Amino acid sequence: MMNMKSVDLPMKAVIRDLAPGGVLRAAINFGNAVLVQRNPATGEPKGVSVELAKELASRLGLPLEYVTYDAAGKVFAALKNGEWDIAFLANDPERATEIAFTEPYVIIEGSYMVPHDSPCRENEELDQPGVRIAVGANAAYDLYLSRTLQHAELVRAPTTPGAVDLFLEEKLEAAAGVRYGLKQFAESNPAVRLIDGHFMLIKQAMGVPIGRRIGKQYLDLFIDEMIISGFIKRKLVENGQPDVTVAPAPSKGSSESS
Repeated sequence: MMNMKSVDLPMKAVIRDLAPGGVLRAAINFGNAVLVQRNPATGEPKGVSVELAKELASRLGLPLEYVTYDAAGKVFAALKNGEWDIAFLANDPERATEIAFTEPYVIIEGSYMVPHDSPCRENEELDQPGVRIAVGANAAYDLYLSRTLQHAELVRAPTTPGAVDLFLEEKLEAAAGVRYGLKQFAESNPAVRLIDGHFMLIKQAMGVPIGRRIGKQYLDLFIDEMIISGFIKRKLVENGQPDVTVAPAPSKGSSESS
């Protein structure tokens, strides 16, 4: 992919696509702690997605408004009401029918957490009759597992943190989620453990409503530059996420498919 400086996009058309109301409304999902956290002092959002939204608004010369949600599924649902202009979500085929996604900027593992005494040691062992897996409704891993599991039952909570609560309260056989968050929980709770490896790779990307072609083209170039320049890695480290995997730049190869 070409560097942004080598592409002459009509900026008026870019701004009209990305912020038709004159304000860049960025959907921010507090349900994914890898990408977004709350500032403990102010409660305001912080994290790599927030930093990308700030950088984009600055380059476009636009005011920025955060539209916050507690679950990725709620971000997707809000698209129908026209609540946001750009979003930071995992690229999933079901979402891609209504959202035009960039290439990913971060790759996150989707993993299982089980009771410490569970007989299951491999991801594949959980797909069997009688196994109930807690998930956050319409999260990327819920959408993926809904397509791929043959025998296990998914039990849905409204949010990703709620899935862990549901797993514990209902004594389910497993919880699915972002490995980073599950690992943090497991490290402080000896009654549970993580299954080694991952059942999917979650490709986090920027997205705009389908049809905003020029705006999408600009975002493609923007994300490419943010990866190559080291901006994304730098912001992950600054926000306490140094171990998160930055996606390879589109011009340098593609990531493992989920």
